[in-house]
Amino acid sequence: MKSRIPRQFQGGGQDMQSMIHQAKKMQDQIATLQEDIEQRSFTATAGGGMVTVTVNGKKTIESIELKPEVVDPSDIEMLQDLIMSAVNEAITSVEETTEKEMSKITGGVALPGLF
Repeated sequence: MKSRIPRQFQGGGQDMQSMIHQAKKMQDQIATLQEDIEQRSFTATAGGGMVTVTVNGKKTIESIELKPEVVDPSDIEMLQDLIMSAVNEAITSVEETTEKEMSKITGGVALPGLF
């Protein structure tokens, strides 16, 4: 007895080719996005603008600016906290932007470990 394959499952080669093409296109878009984000700068401030930190898309600090009045030798801990806060905010900005831009490519599907 001969079994027949349902029509919706026939022609799998073309469907597979289409899926491979779509995956390759998505891979190219992700690579382009990654390059774009790595070139961007993300800036955050703390202490009402007393500390400004800029990081790039690779999460590397590009600059730290301190207003002279925030430097108090008797309160180094406050300055450390402000710097840490601004750095963390800038890194969070990189991550949120990456996630938002990535969801445009993947249709909202999370692909962990890409960035």
